[in-house]
Amino acid sequence: MAKNLTSRGEDYARWYNEVVQQAELADYAPVRGCMVIRPYGYALWENLRAELDRRFKETGHVNAYFPLLIPSSFLEKEAEHVEGFSPELAVVTIGGGKVLEEPLVVRPTSETIIGHMYAKWIQSYRDLPVLINQWSNVVRWELRPRLFLRTTEFLWQEGHTAHATRQEAEAEVLRMLDVYADFAEKEAAIPVVRGRKSESEKFAGAVASFTIEAIMGDGRALQSATSHDLGQNFARAFEIKYQTREGGLEYCWTASWGLSTRFIGAIVMVHGDDAGLILPPRLAPWQAVIVPIWHSDQERALTLGAAAQARAALDMFRVKIDDRDELTPGFKFNDWELRGVPLRIEIGPRDVAGRQVVLARRDKPGREGKAAVPLDRLTAAVAEILDAIQAALYERALAFQRAHTAQPAAYGDLCAAVAEGFALAWWCGSADCEAKLKADTTATVRCIPLDQPEGRSTCAVCGAPAEKKAIFARAY
Repeated sequence: MAKNLTSRGEDYARWYNEVVQQAELADYAPVRGCMVIRPYGYALWENLRAELDRRFKETGHVNAYFPLLIPSSFLEKEAEHVEGFSPELAVVTIGGGKVLEEPLVVRPTSETIIGHMYAKWIQSYRDLPVLINQWSNVVRWELRPRLFLRTTEFLWQEGHTAHATRQEAEAEVLRMLDVYADFAEKEAAIPVVRGRKSESEKFAGAVASFTIEAIMGDGRALQSATSHDLGQNFARAFEIKYQTREGGLEYCWTASWGLSTRFIGAIVMVHGDDAGLILPPRLAPWQAVIVPIWHSDQERALTLGAAAQARAALDMFRVKIDDRDELTPGFKFNDWELRGVPLRIEIGPRDVAGRQVVLARRDKPGREGKAAVPLDRLTAAVAEILDAIQAALYERALAFQRAHTAQPAAYGDLCAAVAEGFALAWWCGSADCEAKLKADTTATVRCIPLDQPEGRSTCAVCGAPAEKKAIFARAY
């Protein structure tokens, strides 16, 4: 059960850390900046991974695995890439007790090693496109770590594709952005904004970077997944060429895209409340927990038997029976609320006698979320309620996003808006304007939404002509 859980309104950052640890999603590792993902948190990651992996394979991608260690010379082949990642690199200089002839970098991302291999594998237009994804860990030396959101080592997937034409590569970038958005909204119940990154925020070495941005419960933005158009930058650096139908030799066009365990942090911050987690049913490790209630050995046997029958009727869902003897029903209720299980099923002696159960929704605390359901309707009722919870979480998050998205026209209003949430404002595209706002408020251009209004106006920062609106916000 939650022990002195700080309220979100009192200290949001402390609330987040307490929830992640007390709900047993993760804990701090002995190496600074690293985390241990506990079984409950890893089960959430496995469900997330399974849903994404299914989507990837439906779009023709296959999984592979590439080495953790990369020759340092590989990163140096793409100047912008190495410059962007240099401050975050972990480098191995000794192996087997000897100084290595060439230092090895622990991968911060895999464009370089994959580019090297693609140059070996791709010879002809017949070999294209190459559509590969890998599930792996990466290391980026993090100065200000926070569980899931920013850790030195984290888990993720990274897709890497090679194409014969620029048009094919650009289509791949946007297709995978849509895959991420669909996953975020349908599985995690998190509304997102699809958009293009500014030049200062794009991936090091990319021609263009695209993102899905979500608003957290404190109004800050979280970059939830990214998809990068790499043009021919890495193909030229690693000599990824193919023979055309006409017999000529051309460089490939490449793309990469990724989503990491920081998305778990997004789920916590978008849906959680002062009692702990609220997990979307489609990703929750346990979609429902059955709590038998007894006061004697006879009642214990009776309610446990009924719980087993209920569990058998719900075999298509992820359901757990909480039969812990040493804990009171009240403690169990609070414990599962903290862990965010979408639905609690209570079975006491009177329920057994009445051939019913009591269902309690996590997203609606108290009596409002409780209903008695006959046993012969249990399966249908659970399916209906889980779908209702999933939809309600999305609608609540969408309402929050809309309520915390301002559209300021003047600079003073823009500065005030980013303190509360998203600011959707006209922007001239100038890096100087972006830098000024960041210096004054710490907010950045999160993205230039793909969905743009008609017409043009003036930049909210400098007053110059502007043709695009951008999302400005403080971010994790």
